[in-house]
Amino acid sequence: MAKTYDLILVFDSGTQSIRAGLVDLNGTLVDTVRTPIQPYFSVQQGFTEQEPDYYWKKFCETSQALIARNADKMDRVKAVAVTAVRGTYFNLDKNGQALRPAILWLDQRRIEPVDWAPLHVKAVYGAVGVFPRLDRYYHQCYSNWIRIHQPEIWGKTHKYLLQSGYFHYKLTGEYVETRGNLYGYLPVDRCDYTWAKKNDVVNLLFPIEREKLPALAKQGETIGKITHQASLDTGIREGLPLVAAAGDKMCEVLGDGVINNDLACLSYGTASTIDTITEKYLEPKPFVTPYPAAIPGLYMPELTVSRGFWLVNWFIEQFGMKEQQLGFEKGIPAESFLDDLIRNIPPGSQGLMLQPYWFPNIPFAGEEGKGAVIGFSDVHTRGHLYRAILEGVLYGLKDGKDILEAKLKKPFKALRVSGGGTKSQVVLQITADIFNLPTERLAASESGMVGAAINTAVGLGYYPDYATAIQSMVHVSQVVQPIARNRDIYNHLYERVYLKMYKHLEPMYKEIWNIADQFPEEMRKGSATKTSAE
Repeated sequence: MAKTYDLILVFDSGTQSIRAGLVDLNGTLVDTVRTPIQPYFSVQQGFTEQEPDYYWKKFCETSQALIARNADKMDRVKAVAVTAVRGTYFNLDKNGQALRPAILWLDQRRIEPVDWAPLHVKAVYGAVGVFPRLDRYYHQCYSNWIRIHQPEIWGKTHKYLLQSGYFHYKLTGEYVETRGNLYGYLPVDRCDYTWAKKNDVVNLLFPIEREKLPALAKQGETIGKITHQASLDTGIREGLPLVAAAGDKMCEVLGDGVINNDLACLSYGTASTIDTITEKYLEPKPFVTPYPAAIPGLYMPELTVSRGFWLVNWFIEQFGMKEQQLGFEKGIPAESFLDDLIRNIPPGSQGLMLQPYWFPNIPFAGEEGKGAVIGFSDVHTRGHLYRAILEGVLYGLKDGKDILEAKLKKPFKALRVSGGGTKSQVVLQITADIFNLPTERLAASESGMVGAAINTAVGLGYYPDYATAIQSMVHVSQVVQPIARNRDIYNHLYERVYLKMYKHLEPMYKEIWNIADQFPEEMRKGSATKTSAE
């Protein structure tokens, strides 16, 4: 009876929205509410920040809206879980108050050059060719920037938290982060996802005092209980357990049912990713360390097209006035009309090729990398450009697939896909054709929520293990097979054009980078001032 009656209340906080849902123990989304949010504000070029109180306000609004709509079901809710976007950082004082705006994962600030590394570190990591990457990480680290530019803020910082840890604190009063979301500019042991040991080089890269870091909970462990104040703010019943779930992408992969490296998971998100799961530590590229998987003890190697399906939103903003108007008139998203725009355009967009490096896209390209479109002729329309965007992002992810398969020494058998692109039959077919793999769409539209619910269900003992939970809670609704002729066209374009584009364009990108250094106001004006779409 419990498996059809009990519910889990899940929150999924992303870049563009905060979502709340009721998930049953069969993996069914009983109801969901989505609250759009302003992704960030920018007080300086390259800075992306948001007020912590704003996040909490929108979290509470989302919770209250879902609960109001499902008042008759709330007595069935047995636990709460939160999954959140990775790499967004909060500074709280000893009273739990925010000391400054949160810094988002999109932020491009850098500190001035600092000679931070001892000679032995330079020698050891220089010998294997990864010291430049470590040096870049040090200068990109947000806590290093705060320590140098806002030392009074850093001095008052009692806890330095990720977004999931911030919500955990607001809900329970406990400073606890999930080990399933540990990554980014933090002193983390990348093998067991605990805080790094004393002599680990990450303590030099990200020198955060240990007392400023939160306690850690394994996925599925109970963090605490909903406090009286949190209950007043959110409407959630006081005393309900808050269970540790993994980060957003990790939960998507779990919610897609990917628990080994027979399958790869594609996420059609702001940052579009290809992920898989391994039992052993595996770096897709040197010092590109794997994420913790949502299942404790496993690893999630990932490669990213940083501005992936963000380009869909960019296209709509710049070229989609007609679709925006139709969406406004009919009350549905503009992207719902884009399939009609490209349905009759042949695979390969009649030679129009796009390289999707609108944002620094390491490890596929250096910091100088830019987006590029080549092959224009008089036959091309805005529809061709939109199809080339989809194909270019998927070529970038196929590049990631090839890297992962080479490291694994085995091919993937199929793809599981998640994100807004799964609603498009055209996107699904292009994916199957470019990857030459069966492409599986899941029944649940919010796989991240399902993944967080699986963490919770296993942690509370509803299922004895993750394999059993996935069998009951993850359901494939459609399999799209590649079309042979389309596959052949895409393979020729990928091998003979796409993979050669960056090598040939790299010298010109470096020249643009150098010129931008000479004329920063003109060449870099407007950087990181646009909002992003999930």
